[in-house]
Amino acid sequence: MYEAKSKEIVLRRVREALAKSAPFLPPTPDFSSPLHQPVQLEDMSIVFAENFIKTAGIFVYCENEEDFFDQLYVYKKEQNLQHLCIWEPNLQRAVHQAGIDFIADEENFVQSIEASLTTCEALITRTGSILVSSANAGGRRLSIYPTTHMVIAKASQLVPDIKDGLQRVRDKYKENFPSMISLVSGPSRTADIEKTLVMGAHGPKQLVLFLIDDLPH
Repeated sequence: MYEAKSKEIVLRRVREALAKSAPFLPPTPDFSSPLHQPVQLEDMSIVFAENFIKTAGIFVYCENEEDFFDQLYVYKKEQNLQHLCIWEPNLQRAVHQAGIDFIADEENFVQSIEASLTTCEALITRTGSILVSSANAGGRRLSIYPTTHMVIAKASQLVPDIKDGLQRVRDKYKENFPSMISLVSGPSRTADIEKTLVMGAHGPKQLVLFLIDDLPH
């Protein structure tokens, strides 16, 4: 008795399938539409703070610049931070006028990497991340080497998503795009060794954000 070979069986099934009407195909999804629900402007600071804290960041709200200096002084004293590095000239002048001690030169950087204070490019609401770049005077080192990385930012720097933050950087620097752009989402951590979470494995153990409220009320 003749037995159909497997190839013939497959071809017969293909012919039978082609003879049937095509099944209903769902419409092609719109890949240009946003994946997440839009964040309302008035809610961005709240959503950012919640996401930032979820990544183990320390969030400090400041009503104005004067409040920021008070908060910085208190935090520096409570944490007993003896060596605070600041390299950005405008930030140096402001902190100096507030009477807060800091290290301004890079010569003592290796011996004085206890803490740093830098600015940032933008705050990403969706992920609770801080967008930093090498264009600032703090460069790459002040956001990586110190045990405590402190960042000062304004509420007007809040943007909904990563693409908005990158666009802000592009609009700011035009053709002189920074050589390094990085998203900082909480302090450095790793669980590579025996699945045990270790903080500060590849960078700061603490990430502190002082957010100055400069939005109109």
